[in-house]
Amino acid sequence: MTHTTRRNFLKLSGGVAAIGALGFPAVSHAEGKKVVVVGGGVGGCTTAKYIRMMDSSVDVTLIEANEKYHTCFMSNEVLSGERTLDSITFDYEGLKKHGVTVVHDTVSGIDAAGKKVTTAGGQSFAYDRCVVSPGVSFKFDAIPGFSAELAEKIPHAWKAGPQTTLLRKQLEEMKDGGTVVIVAPPNPFRCPPGPYERASQIAWYLKNHKPKSKIVILDPKDKFSKQGLFLAGWKKHYGYGTETSMIKWVSGADGGKVESIDADALTIQAAVEEYKADVLNVIPPQQAGKIAFDAGLTDDAGWCPVDQKTFESTVHKDIHVIGDASNASPMPKSGYSANSQAKVCASAIVALLKGGSAPEPSYVNTCYSIITPDHGISVAAVYRLGEDGKIAAVKDAGGLTPADASDANLKREVSYAHSWFRNITHDVFG
Repeated sequence: MTHTTRRNFLKLSGGVAAIGALGFPAVSHAEGKKVVVVGGGVGGCTTAKYIRMMDSSVDVTLIEANEKYHTCFMSNEVLSGERTLDSITFDYEGLKKHGVTVVHDTVSGIDAAGKKVTTAGGQSFAYDRCVVSPGVSFKFDAIPGFSAELAEKIPHAWKAGPQTTLLRKQLEEMKDGGTVVIVAPPNPFRCPPGPYERASQIAWYLKNHKPKSKIVILDPKDKFSKQGLFLAGWKKHYGYGTETSMIKWVSGADGGKVESIDADALTIQAAVEEYKADVLNVIPPQQAGKIAFDAGLTDDAGWCPVDQKTFESTVHKDIHVIGDASNASPMPKSGYSANSQAKVCASAIVALLKGGSAPEPSYVNTCYSIITPDHGISVAAVYRLGEDGKIAAVKDAGGLTPADASDANLKREVSYAHSWFRNITHDVFG
C-alpha cells in the first residue's frame, strides 16, 4: 500500500472512497443465489447495497424491525442543539432502488444448519449466505441498581432516537447550576470517543444556556481515545484543570468505577465517593446484539469471532458478522469501521457465491469528534490483513489531529466531519 498522508486520508474518508481500494471483484454472476442480511444499520445496509451493486443477480433481503434508522454518529450534536433528530434519521427507500428487498420484522431465529432466517411475524427466508449486523446490546445488570426498565427514565442514548430526545429534554429542563453525570462504559464498546464528545457537546449547550452547571464523567478506565486532544479542547473552551472547570473526568484510578445507582435519588456510588446528579446518563457495558447470542455466534467475551478476511463466523459456516458485534480488533467499533467491513464482506460474498476466492482486503476508519462548532478533532487509520490472517494497522497511515493544530485547522476538522457525515449516509442509505 502506498504511503497515506493525513491530508489524503481525510479526503478519502470524507468521500467514503474505501471501496476504491478494494475494487469490485471480477467474477461472473451468481444467478439464483440468496443473501439474507439481518440488521438495517450501517453495516447491514452497506453490505446489502454493495452486493447488489457488485452482482445484481444476487437476491438480497434485508430484515430490520424499524422503518427508520437514527445514526449514533452526530447524535451528540442533537444534545447540544446544533442538530435536529430529523437530520440523523434515514429510511430504506434508497436500498429498495438498488433492488434490495426490505422486510420490516424482528428476526426471531437463524437456523445455521437449515440455512434459513425466521421472523416474529412468521416469515421464513432461505439463504446461501447470511450477514448478521445486529450492533450492540447492553449489560444493564452489570451496574447494581440499574436495569433496562430504568433506562427508559435514565437514558443511555447509545442507540440514537427516542433516548436521544429524552436526554435532550432532561438537559433543557435542568436548572442552571445543575450537575450532569455521565457514566462511561468499560472497553470494548461502541464508539470509543463517544462519551467524551458527548461531554463536550453537552458542555457547549450548558456554556451558552446554563453556565453555572457542571459535568462529571465517571469512568472505569484510566485512559480514553484521543484523550490528549479532548483534554486540550476542554481546557481551551471549558476551563478544564481549573477550579471553575465545567467538566470533571474521574478516572478508574481516581475512583471513577461505579458501584451502584439509586435511580430514585439520582445518586451514584462510585469507588471513592457518592455523586448526586440532576441529569444522569448511564452508558452500560456492551456486548453483541441479542440475535447474535440467540444464533450461537458469540464467544465467552460476548462478541462474535470471525475470519477477518471475509467476516465469516468461525462458529457457523456461511454466516458473516460485521460491525460492532464482530471481533475485528484493532479496528474500533465505529460506524465507519462497519461501513468499511461491509464492503470487504460484500466483496467476499460475491466471490464466494460464484465459487471463487475472496479478494485481498483493506480497511479504513476515521472517527471525528466535535468539541465546539469551531473545534473538531479526529483519528484515522488504514488497516490490512497480516500474514497471520489478522487485521493490522498500516504504519504511518492515518494519524491524529496535530496537538498544535491552528484554530483554522480545528474549524476545518468540523467541516470535514460534517462532509463525512453527508457522504457516508448517502453511501449507506442513498
